[in-house]
Amino acid sequence: QVQLVESGGGLVQPGGSLRLSCAASGSIFSIRTMGWYRQGSGKERELVAAITGGTTTYADSVKGRFAISRDNAENTVYLQMNSLKPEDTAIYYCNADLWPRGRRNYADYWGQGTQVTVSS
Repeated sequence: QVQLVESGGGLVQPGGSLRLSCAASGSIFSIRTMGWYRQGSGKERELVAAITGGTTTYADSVKGRFAISRDNAENTVYLQMNSLKPEDTAIYYCNADLWPRGRRNYADYWGQGTQVTVSS
């Protein structure tokens, strides 16, 4: 059974930093893309950042403030969030496009979400 487990959320003051982690566990043959999405109260879920191989993608709202990285040996993705703003407050979800062993192709997996609150 494949699982994505996030950690690192919490309460931080504006201008502060947080680092999110997401580890994929289970019997995994390959992971193609790993990324982070977020959903604020009353808003739709949106892509924050994603990484495929050495290629990264960021939402315009976080460029220059957030950095995504990946440890392929540990099947883990990180999101370093700096200069946080109140509008970054949301539940952050980890996402992976991965190929579980015993299956025929890639499938989308999601973590349970971790709350990030930016407030003074």
